[in-house]
Amino acid sequence: MMKPINSLIRGLVPGLLFGLLSTTTVAVGAETPLDRVVAIVEDDIILETELQRRSDIIRQQVAKRNTRLPDNNTFIRQVLSKMIIERIQMQKAAERGIVVSDAELNGTLDRIAESNGLTLPEFKAQLEQEGQNYLEVREQIRTEMLLARVQERVVNQRVQVTEQEVKNFLASEQGQKSAEVQLNLSHIMIPVPNGATSEQLIAATRHAREVYQQLLNGEDFGQMAIAVSKSPEALKGGEIGWRKPSELPEAAAEALASLDKGEMTEPFRVGGGFHILKINNKRGGQKQMIDQAQVRHILIKPNQIRSAEESELQIQELFRRLNRGEDFAILAKQFSDDPGSGSKGGDLGWVMDGQMVPEFESTMHATATGEISPPFQSQFGWHILQVTNRRQQDFGKQMIENEAYQTLRKRKYSEGLSNWLREIHAQAYIETKL
Repeated sequence: MMKPINSLIRGLVPGLLFGLLSTTTVAVGAETPLDRVVAIVEDDIILETELQRRSDIIRQQVAKRNTRLPDNNTFIRQVLSKMIIERIQMQKAAERGIVVSDAELNGTLDRIAESNGLTLPEFKAQLEQEGQNYLEVREQIRTEMLLARVQERVVNQRVQVTEQEVKNFLASEQGQKSAEVQLNLSHIMIPVPNGATSEQLIAATRHAREVYQQLLNGEDFGQMAIAVSKSPEALKGGEIGWRKPSELPEAAAEALASLDKGEMTEPFRVGGGFHILKINNKRGGQKQMIDQAQVRHILIKPNQIRSAEESELQIQELFRRLNRGEDFAILAKQFSDDPGSGSKGGDLGWVMDGQMVPEFESTMHATATGEISPPFQSQFGWHILQVTNRRQQDFGKQMIENEAYQTLRKRKYSEGLSNWLREIHAQAYIETKL
């Protein structure tokens, strides 16, 4: 089942001339009316067919969620309002020279297909089966990417979070709650029937102990959850995600209190069964040891004068030169397309999980200290990396402060985006013709 991509889909960008602003007719056997203009937005227009296509898409999305629409007149006006504000943002993007290249768009489409467990051809076929035109979806995704970029560029300049604001937040009740340690948990439940007899209770207890012993002997927790657990998340390998101890039943919180990452509880009984919990990861709290790698890299990315194929050939040649003993820092300064690290010999400093794109992180983890990775590709281009050192650092206090900063920043970003959208809407020339 393909994951929904509706959140990535917006309206199409028309390539029509401003001169076609009135409804006219042409003679082709019989008089056929041309497309009607439903809105003028600065020097751009929105056509009735565009509005109809967008309305149909949204109707399909709403139908899948079993949500009721307003009356048709209200609904059409809501869709048109959405298209108008999107068109204004696209104009602002054009003014700032913000574009989404075909290479970037292709990379995003590849990742969308991959996230659905499909190849790109399979993804195209799936869209066609659902009655969606691939080329239209492709351009809708480009529009979504473009809108995100112009929003980030404009609104980020308006958002500032001060050190004092972070301190004030952490001193608040909400801030205190956010600083609590969080546990990423997996869960196995062995049920006990309602009104269980002593024999049934003994059998369930024995079963839970047997499962626990198998886990101690090295059985995979996720596979065991799929095989024996009766919890709602069993088919996901028992993964229940991040939880704070205060959100768990008291018996569960007590069983987890003395455990560390990778450890699991003995079976304990709560409610309708015996439970085994495993801590996959921890975050927050006053102490948080984080693995870091000191990394340098060389980035080669396609541009107007170097194709994707030529970029790959160049990174392969640099890899051969490094293997022949040439200096990494010198080659990075000479060839890397990363403006931030290239001048520093490719040095990215100390890096931890979550800072880099997945392709970079997986290669970093797979590369031994002192070794140079083979070339690999990410959304930014082709990379070679070298891990020069590794360490563990306590980031507990810093992570709490960073989480507070991000909470405040998201709040301000949301407010800033709403304010900016109101501003550009008020400043634009808009004429609707519904």
